[in-house]
Amino acid sequence: MNKFLVFLLFPILMFGQLDIENITTLFKGQQYLQAEKVIIDFLTNHPNHLKAIELLGDAYGHQKKWDQAILQYKRLLEVNDLEANYHYKYGGVLGMKALENKLKSLGFIGDIKASFLRAAELDPNHIEVRWALVELYMQLPGILGGSKSKSLTFAEELENLSTVDGYLAKGYIYEYDDEPELAEKYYRLAINVGGSLTCFSKLTSFYESTDKPEKAIKTVEDAQQKHNRNALHYQIGKIAAEYNVQLQKGEQCLKTFIENYSIQDGVPKAWAHYRLAQIHMHKKNKQEALKYIDLALAELPKIKPFKVYREKILQL
Repeated sequence: MNKFLVFLLFPILMFGQLDIENITTLFKGQQYLQAEKVIIDFLTNHPNHLKAIELLGDAYGHQKKWDQAILQYKRLLEVNDLEANYHYKYGGVLGMKALENKLKSLGFIGDIKASFLRAAELDPNHIEVRWALVELYMQLPGILGGSKSKSLTFAEELENLSTVDGYLAKGYIYEYDDEPELAEKYYRLAINVGGSLTCFSKLTSFYESTDKPEKAIKTVEDAQQKHNRNALHYQIGKIAAEYNVQLQKGEQCLKTFIENYSIQDGVPKAWAHYRLAQIHMHKKNKQEALKYIDLALAELPKIKPFKVYREKILQL
């Protein structure tokens, strides 16, 4: 009899559980609207389920439905004001809403700052919110509370939690403050300590933004030697094409990228063909440039830069 009751009740118990695995899969597949519907269906019968409310806020956030996301995180804070992540997410979506409406952004700054500071206070190990504070204090004008020294304070806290994050944060601060020597120093320190693709990417982007394409290519080559990712071949070709440097190397890397292409590389092959067209334009090879831009358009016919570049080639 007991076994029968367990069997009978098991489907009901399962029905009452939030399917986190399915929602996570939908998020990974960027199926945010579908995830939203699944969570709303669950909340119909479990309106006070905090994890479901949080995930619904996340689903709205991924879709840039800022007001709906704000509402969900507010609900969470009304129930539990001591959860750092709720404050962090609430401040985050307020910040994203502010970025989209500069006229109203001044009204959000106080709440954004207060939410991030409260999250940092509640959780001394919260890395993401310290990153948010580093960026916030650097980007805000002084009259609105911006402060390089405060940004550096949170960078120090980051360094105590994660040496790599601390170095990257300091690199960001000094790059933002137009101190390239110090920015380069800390980005290189991050590579020496961590060596992740993110570390290499930050230094590469820094060299590109400071018009040092040769150093950018060398950094990507170092990353390739360590991580052996096909997508890095595209990155070298992209820099070569954009800055008209090391064209032969760039062309070879793009051809290698196309030859070894897989969906995991992230960048469609069409963009590699576009970069090859750029390289051949630099070389004054009109027919080769036209061949590659047509290949790019065959794969992605609606991309405006491809169309514009084809017209430019025809005028050569």
